[in-house]
Amino acid sequence: MLRRALVVGIDNYLRFKNLGGCVNDAHALTPLLARNEDDSPNFDVRTLTASVGGAELVGRDALLDALDTLFGPGVDMSLLYFAGHGAPIRDNGDVTLVTSDGTNGTPGVRFSEVLELVNGCAQEVTVVLDCCFAGAAGSLPAAMSPAAVLRQGVSLLTASRADQTSAETLDGRGQFSAYLEGALEGGAADVLGHVTVAGLYAYLSEAFGAWDQRPMFKANVDRLQDIRRCDPSVPLATLRKLSEWFPGPEDIFPLDPSYEPDKSQSGLPPHLDNETVFKQLQRCASSKLVEPVGAEHMYFAAMQSEGCRLTPLGRHYRHLAEGGRF
Repeated sequence: MLRRALVVGIDNYLRFKNLGGCVNDAHALTPLLARNEDDSPNFDVRTLTASVGGAELVGRDALLDALDTLFGPGVDMSLLYFAGHGAPIRDNGDVTLVTSDGTNGTPGVRFSEVLELVNGCAQEVTVVLDCCFAGAAGSLPAAMSPAAVLRQGVSLLTASRADQTSAETLDGRGQFSAYLEGALEGGAADVLGHVTVAGLYAYLSEAFGAWDQRPMFKANVDRLQDIRRCDPSVPLATLRKLSEWFPGPEDIFPLDPSYEPDKSQSGLPPHLDNETVFKQLQRCASSKLVEPVGAEHMYFAAMQSEGCRLTPLGRHYRHLAEGGRF
């Protein structure tokens, strides 16, 4: 798949208060979006930044030009990340992505303008906004404009609700984007290593408390695209054996001391095949796919000739393995 991403971080403003973490956020997230954990190519990333004290500015025209290219033809998926000021538009529930040259009359690019470009393209689109009042993005304005409705294939993740600001940390990061970095590094990955926008939201939602800014997630999708791929927590070759080890989802895999490598007290000779299987089952147990039966730990389940069984999550991946889904 051809994928491109536009990463925007604006700290430098001519008429608004300067910020201190947006450029740092953009630089931190760019390599994570550009490469998967195995260093394979992910998004082809273009970065627009404006640092305080520097000569760089990200003006309205420059941002619109970049957005027009981002959502132009020729790719299968596009991603927009914006960190900067967000200005609420009280009359219709929209939000403006404030640009360096923004004024009170024209602060920057309205999100409804972004959606017009998004709705006019054919690719899958993910938008991530780390700005104040970001939750207003994609809302229905009073005029009920069709441009405010997310078309199929579009997902939107915001750092806060429409009535909330988005915090920066003392060490020069956006709080939301700092957590987002951890999520992309693998915190939001599933067992197979997929990081999707829904997984990002689940991770980020847990990172903020009831008194904090609240991330929002809006989507109109019938499938989830990977935002990034991380290494699986259990090797795929091991996952594919789940349906072999457990012919039925409720079956118990019998264990005995021959499976445990440290069985010096049992007097049994080494059994390399069983030990190899047990090592893989322990890896599954560490990822909450398998649990011991009749004992607290897998070691004791083996030494006491008990067994192990699939957890509900394990039954899910067994079903995927049985269907040849990976």
